[in-house]
Amino acid sequence: MRIAMNTVGHIATVVAAAAFAAGCGTGATPPAGATVVASPSPFDHEAVRADLDAAVETAGLPDGKTESGYSKTNGADAIDASARAKTAKDRKRIALAVRMAPCVVSWSSGVDEQAESRDQLEGLLAGVAARGWKESEPSKEVPVGENGTYFMATYQKRGWTLSARHTRVGSAERAAVTVTEDTCFARLTDEELALFEGE
Repeated sequence: MRIAMNTVGHIATVVAAAAFAAGCGTGATPPAGATVVASPSPFDHEAVRADLDAAVETAGLPDGKTESGYSKTNGADAIDASARAKTAKDRKRIALAVRMAPCVVSWSSGVDEQAESRDQLEGLLAGVAARGWKESEPSKEVPVGENGTYFMATYQKRGWTLSARHTRVGSAERAAVTVTEDTCFARLTDEELALFEGE
């Protein structure tokens, strides 16, 4: 984030105070009128996961389903998926997902009779909003077939994008959340993006 400074003198004061706060000064107290600038704590992979875990708990969803990386791309699951891949493109897609795992946090309700409802996903989204995530575009819900719906919402916070999805077909429901680091994905080539998009 860029902060506009009005005068060169003010910039010098802030830099001197920051150097003092970092232990680079002479041991004396900061000059009178100096502004000490505290570095914000990093908003990294672990902080994102903590936000998502807290929102899951607030919504009353089962904990322990938050993962680093994409589902099925960690450890033995990734090895098994790669071994079962039928084409070179599938193997490339799996390898890319494994490589990008540090840039991703995911949560999924899975597919079973106890799949979480849309109301619970709304509770999760309220939980992330309470932790400073901002809706970056209006949520959308579209019909699927004769008796289904697909819902999607997107939130952002400090260089990360959260995408939440909910699908209902008849009585079956599934919810999923994927959080990705923006700068990490901005470095992907067109070919790599195409792999993620299934082209």
